[in-house]
Amino acid sequence: MLRCADGTLYTGVALDVEKRLLQHNGERAGGPKYTRGRRPVQLVWSESAQDRSSAQQREAAIKRLQRSDKLRLIQRQ
Repeated sequence: MLRCADGTLYTGVALDVEKRLLQHNGERAGGPKYTRGRRPVQLVWSESAQDRSSAQQREAAIKRLQRSDKLRLIQRQ
């Protein structure tokens, strides 16, 4: 999960978290439109999954959480 410069949270799936963070911050090609206008972004939480399907299911579950629940998740790490 990323915290954007405007305070919003962004959740996604990545095989290489460090590379993906560079993309989100514009230091490498790629990255979603959402974070382009909200840079810099900071990695505030991550977890690993057994496979991509599990990771995408977990991503969907996190995206359904209320912001307050996401912030509690970040604080537990």
